[in-house]
Amino acid sequence: MIRLVAVTAIVGGIALLATAVSALSTPDTPPLPAASATESALHRDISAAQDKLRRTPEDAVTWASLGTSYVEQARITGDPSYYAKAQGALDTSSRHRPGNGWALLGLGALANARHDFAAARDFGTRARAVLPDTAAVHGVLADALTQLGSVPEATAAVQRMLDLEPGVPSFTRAAYELEQRGDVPGARAALERALTAAAVPAEIVFCRYHLGELAFDNGEPDVAAEHYEQGLLVDPQDVMLLQGKAKVAAARGRPDHALDGYRELVARSPLPQLLHEYANLLRQAGRGDEAARQFEVLDRQFELMKASGGADDLAASVVAADRGDAVSALRLAEAEWGRRQHALVADALAWALHLNGRDAEALAFADRAAGSGWRNATFAFHRGTIMAGLGHPDAAAVLRQALEIQPYFADASAARATLAGLR
Repeated sequence: MIRLVAVTAIVGGIALLATAVSALSTPDTPPLPAASATESALHRDISAAQDKLRRTPEDAVTWASLGTSYVEQARITGDPSYYAKAQGALDTSSRHRPGNGWALLGLGALANARHDFAAARDFGTRARAVLPDTAAVHGVLADALTQLGSVPEATAAVQRMLDLEPGVPSFTRAAYELEQRGDVPGARAALERALTAAAVPAEIVFCRYHLGELAFDNGEPDVAAEHYEQGLLVDPQDVMLLQGKAKVAAARGRPDHALDGYRELVARSPLPQLLHEYANLLRQAGRGDEAARQFEVLDRQFELMKASGGADDLAASVVAADRGDAVSALRLAEAEWGRRQHALVADALAWALHLNGRDAEALAFADRAAGSGWRNATFAFHRGTIMAGLGHPDAAAVLRQALEIQPYFADASAARATLAGLR
């Protein structure tokens, strides 16, 4: 279930690699401790943009770049207050030059970050009309269309991006699409192409992290660890690479080491993904009170995101399910399904229905998630558990498939227990 919380943030990171990235250090924004190479580059770039805007305050392109940079800052720091700053900068760009493609591109990236994928699609479509041969425009469209479940249109956007600019942003998007289809070798090859094309530390780190994630999610923790370590040689302070390292420690049976790693990470960057993973690890270690405190922090993060114009009902549904709040999990999953029909949402809705004792309805959505072809251990675990509840003869085979895909996923012990009960 870790991936469900993280996936849109990952897509957002791919999107922003295609555009200028920057950050802001102002009196009301304290610098991050132990800044990574990516964070340092963001600070440098934003300072340069600010200097330029002091000289040329009507420069619409620089305002658009600044706005997009705030979106990136929100992604890295987990502080959604940057979304309002991004909106202000992008609106200023539009005011100085109405309808300019760079502002529309930035507004699409902002909408994706806020999980308003329909708005992101609309902004991307408008940007494409102005900048038809700009790869980043097709990247924003690909991200939005992917999350909306518009598979053929998303594929076309990724292909157009590859045709225009076969680099890190296009190869990483292609990898994500191939992974969702179940083509793990193809996804790995695309990420390796991206790594070969990577020219700056931020791109190398990004590729190493996602190569590690692909390996970990497919039952290869040692391969994953190698990618994380190689990335850390480039940027020893990268938050997500350190998260990967902690996750591998947990898989290798070193929970104390993993918990120490997560404790340091959430203190530095309270990203929803990190908080969720840390809370689940604490709960598995029998430290329920500490886990509850992390879930409370996570609740506040969701509230801050809503206050900043965003929403993530998918992640909130997954968290509610983990906390045993079946009613909220179902309400949130149904709301998300009303907005978009992605395999991740189908899986979350299936699980929420199961938790509410509605297995017959749940199976249809679990089948839909499985029908995407994605080799996803959580999908298989949820589907197998629902099938077991219905007395389906293939339930054991599906549960075994979950453990074959990823023996260390979050619910592996529950999968083994259900399988043992069937035997």
